[in-house]
Amino acid sequence: MKEKYKVAYVSGTRADYGIVRKYLKLLNSDGNIDFSVLVTGAHLERRFGRTVEVIHGDGFTVGEEFPIEIDNETTSGVISSMSRALSLFGEHFEKNKYDLLIVLGDRYEILAATIAAAMQKIPILHLHGGEITLGNYDEFIRHSITKMSRYHFTSTEQYRKRVIQLGESPERVFYMGSLGAENAREIDASSVDKSVLSLQRNEYFTVLYHPETLTDSDLSKEADTLLSVLSSFTDKYKVVLIGSNADTGAGIISKRFKKEAEENNRFLYYESLSPDTYLYLVKNSIALIGNSSSGIIEAPSLDTYTVNIGKRQDGRIRADSVFDVRCRNDEIKEAILKAIERKRTHSPIINPYYKENAAENYYRKTLEILLMSKETPKEFYDITPL
Repeated sequence: MKEKYKVAYVSGTRADYGIVRKYLKLLNSDGNIDFSVLVTGAHLERRFGRTVEVIHGDGFTVGEEFPIEIDNETTSGVISSMSRALSLFGEHFEKNKYDLLIVLGDRYEILAATIAAAMQKIPILHLHGGEITLGNYDEFIRHSITKMSRYHFTSTEQYRKRVIQLGESPERVFYMGSLGAENAREIDASSVDKSVLSLQRNEYFTVLYHPETLTDSDLSKEADTLLSVLSSFTDKYKVVLIGSNADTGAGIISKRFKKEAEENNRFLYYESLSPDTYLYLVKNSIALIGNSSSGIIEAPSLDTYTVNIGKRQDGRIRADSVFDVRCRNDEIKEAILKAIERKRTHSPIINPYYKENAAENYYRKTLEILLMSKETPKEFYDITPL
């Protein structure tokens, strides 16, 4: 190995950071790697909990902050935020060259960072490519990031095949499992928020709901429908509501959830939670209700059932612990009742995203990637020769 490899991870939200934290700690502790986290998006805004402080608290070097003034009231506002991100990352990568830039998933701020890095000929490692989410613009963003990335770690073998189908060489696409599925089995209870620790196991539901940005959904109506159903269970159970993400229209959901918690003491509201606090909360709840990817990927490892609402996660591989419903009162209620019953009698849930020692394997494979030659341009891989 050369003396130091310069490696960075781009993080825009509490979700993408929590998934990779264990993996990043392994990179950060390697004496041959000069590691940092490049922070942008919701991490830097008070209304989303300013979660960059969690990154600092975990002991990581924040290489630079990229404030993009998220405007998620409209799609044009999101596009403006993307434009700011592209400009800021472009300037940074002009002055700072990395041996490897690591990105995860499918968010618009990550797309901007990836474009800037690719234009500056910085090798990119993409995590969680090949997945499908038909109800959100994350769908085409994820595949776009794949095409700009040189290396790929996928969460299932099926997703690995799909990345290859997109024209990526099999020699650079690796099925590694999901870090989130592993994290869910290793919660640090000492870092869990005390107010969450006070909740009684199996006596509440956790709710996390995001917009469907590729459908003409009425977010206000959907939030009201969901809260109406949940209210019918509050004689026996509490409901923990979590603020929505930074997608277009998410503020409508968060405001409605917060208002409900202010008016009804059977509802609790958290704008944002640390990774361990969130996992602990979900683990000890009857079900995770909403449309978060964590209901598909992490919840099965926590032996928690998921009531997955709407089309946002359509296309993802899922465990049999996931109950898919439309945003209709009767369907949501029936699924919640099914989750309550299954929680009483269930056998351990098999998570299709779990692979043993994922973080350690991610780290070891990253070291191998750093040793690979990056001199030749990436070529399009044809599955069948033309």
